[in-house]
Amino acid sequence: MNLSAQISRRELLSLSGMGLGSLALRSLLAGEEFTAPSTSESASRSSHYSGPVRSVILMMQNGGPSQMDLFDPKPALQRLDGKRHSVKVEMFQTGSEQNTLMGSPFRFRKHGESAIEMSQLVPRMAGLADDLCLIRSMHTGHNNHTEALVMFMTGKIFQGRPSFGSWISYALGSENANLPSYVVLRDPQGYNTSGKLTWSSGWLPALHRGTEFSSTGSPVLNLRPKVTAPAGAREDDLKFLSDINRIHLQQHPGDSRLESRIHNYELAARMQLSAERILDLGGESAHIQKMYGLDNPVTEPYGRRCLLARKLVEAGVRFIQIHPKPFQPWDSHKDLDQELATICEETDLPTAGLISDLKQRGLLDETLIIWSGEFGRLPVSQNGTGRDHNRNAFSLVAAGGGFQKGYVHGATDDVGYRAVEGRVSIADLHATILHQLGIDHDSLTYEHSGREETLTDSSLTEARVIHELLGRS
Repeated sequence: MNLSAQISRRELLSLSGMGLGSLALRSLLAGEEFTAPSTSESASRSSHYSGPVRSVILMMQNGGPSQMDLFDPKPALQRLDGKRHSVKVEMFQTGSEQNTLMGSPFRFRKHGESAIEMSQLVPRMAGLADDLCLIRSMHTGHNNHTEALVMFMTGKIFQGRPSFGSWISYALGSENANLPSYVVLRDPQGYNTSGKLTWSSGWLPALHRGTEFSSTGSPVLNLRPKVTAPAGAREDDLKFLSDINRIHLQQHPGDSRLESRIHNYELAARMQLSAERILDLGGESAHIQKMYGLDNPVTEPYGRRCLLARKLVEAGVRFIQIHPKPFQPWDSHKDLDQELATICEETDLPTAGLISDLKQRGLLDETLIIWSGEFGRLPVSQNGTGRDHNRNAFSLVAAGGGFQKGYVHGATDDVGYRAVEGRVSIADLHATILHQLGIDHDSLTYEHSGREETLTDSSLTEARVIHELLGRS
């Protein structure tokens, strides 16, 4: 086949990797005065109606925190410790220990005027009980980590759908032209279970995918070249790339992939000018750094990500996703007393620090914090000292964003196995979060494969806004 007869030289350059998007050369030359063009995909957009929330911070506690050891005290479980449970529960393990109930090794007590009972493992969060909305009746659709994480983030257990952070970015756009609307703060030491699946944009335009920022070193990954180019060479390269991509876009109008790529590279150029300044923690006072635990090597890694989240909220980022240390730190299949104590020590103080800091700055009412795992744990013993996965019940903590303060919603059965009162599904949670952002979950649609898709797919899930969770305003 005669290749030259099939495609032009310009198309060949594009197909061979030269069409990588514009790096907004003018922005690099014009410095801080550069203003990003307002495009249909990136510009801030109006919500369906007025909602109290501008930003969402998801503190994703990967692995499945144990509800009956942290937020859902069960006196009956304590009394029945070591007894056989009469109800057959879903579990992976088999053998003589199956269905043997295991009481919590941790003490609970009431906190604040709301008298919410919380575990000794989370004393700083418990100290903010009157600012928290505790949902004890969450449930989900799968017992495996990956499927449950994907479901929590996208509404379905199947991979390939957009995360709800991407839906929020798509619905509302960005308030800051120099930062992504959706930022992910993971531990720089490695990924958690499912990794990038939890911040995928799926079939939404690619610019709504979560952008990873690092909490150590330069916050924006791969922003600057590792090798210094000769003077003027980089500018020439950027201009060439800009020109060829603009021409290519004219030849392929409406190609969202190309538009997204051009937008992302333009955003990268603007971030070179502003992101590192915005995210610099050096200017934070010693008092604030201590509030987040930056003075303690145990709490410093997670605390640094929490402090970065506050700064991103101040900068107008719509959705920030925080992860604890790599893999599944809340996955307590054995030695639950030691493993829970370790991860709580690392995360409790920074979590409380973030909530307190947003509150003292007047930002908590317009920022919704969600603290949750992908599922809960069983009330029966595994390996004699641990608990297996439980999709039928888990606890979620919310703060700010117009959610009720000092409020407990729903309940599980006597041993904490199943949510039985005020049940809240993942779709209900998504619908309620969107509602607080001023978005009607049924009206937020995107056409994919000939179907009008929504985050909640309420025709199948019967998703509803849980108004009982919301404050009386």
